[in-house]
Amino acid sequence: MNNVKNRKEYYLYYLSLLNYKKFAFEYAKYLKVPSLCRLKNISYFCYVDYGSKEVFDFKEHISRFDHSLTTALLTQKFASSKVEVLAGLFHDIATPCFSHVIDFFNEDYMNQESTEEYTEAILKQDSYLLECLKEDRIDVKDLIQFKQFSLVDIERPKLCADRLDGVILPGISWSKNLTKKDIYKIVSSLSVFQNEDDQKELGFTSLEVGRKVLDENNFIDSLTHSSNDYFMMNLLVQIVRIALQKQFVSYESLYFYTEEELILILKKTQDPEILSLLDCFFHCKKEEITQMSNSAIKRKVLNPLVLGKRIENLEK
Repeated sequence: MNNVKNRKEYYLYYLSLLNYKKFAFEYAKYLKVPSLCRLKNISYFCYVDYGSKEVFDFKEHISRFDHSLTTALLTQKFASSKVEVLAGLFHDIATPCFSHVIDFFNEDYMNQESTEEYTEAILKQDSYLLECLKEDRIDVKDLIQFKQFSLVDIERPKLCADRLDGVILPGISWSKNLTKKDIYKIVSSLSVFQNEDDQKELGFTSLEVGRKVLDENNFIDSLTHSSNDYFMMNLLVQIVRIALQKQFVSYESLYFYTEEELILILKKTQDPEILSLLDCFFHCKKEEITQMSNSAIKRKVLNPLVLGKRIENLEK
């Protein structure tokens, strides 16, 4: 697991631009929620950033907790209520070990939302969270139904906090295309507009920034459709399938273990099939990568607003 950098220079800079210190004070109790803190040990990149360094060389380690935090911070810039911010903070609470690998296991390639079925169960079993919500007179149903808040989640090709963060974080760590200056420009150019469907939607005040985000989104989309990514994701799918078939773990436990705990359990099985696949995942060479593709995997289509108009319309 030593191929991921421990320091988070760019991520911490991003946090500072989003006024994290103020947020951490106002939402301190929510940052201690056990089910949320588990996400500190769930990779944002479906665990492939812990795979063979010959295949992937990520710049900084980003967790699902990190993503949840910056999604909430982006939401807070324009939210009209505390519940919207909390919806952003807890929108990925049902992320299992290996994240979208489990969607692939469930053959949900297009939407990659099959794991969200556990959102309600996880939120309702966290007694500490329920106490916090009770104090603030917030109904847990509003966090379960986080998609009601368009600043947090909105259908493609529109832009929301979750989707914008899904460009910035890979741009920092995976593609390494985004500089600190780029991050500053993106955050500074952010605004909220009323879109054609009368929804609040994130957008930009600068055409240059809108184009930069769109280009980076398209590049990241190409990475998620690469042979390298699909090969490594598929290795993890095979590992999960064998572990479940042989009852080394239960499907439900994937939503409560950390990835470190799961890997330790898998290694302790001493199962030759699992150990062989793990060895390939952690140590395979570039030349061993099989050319693989799956046309069913969703495309990260984006058409953001710039000054209230779709960028494709502006550029025409």
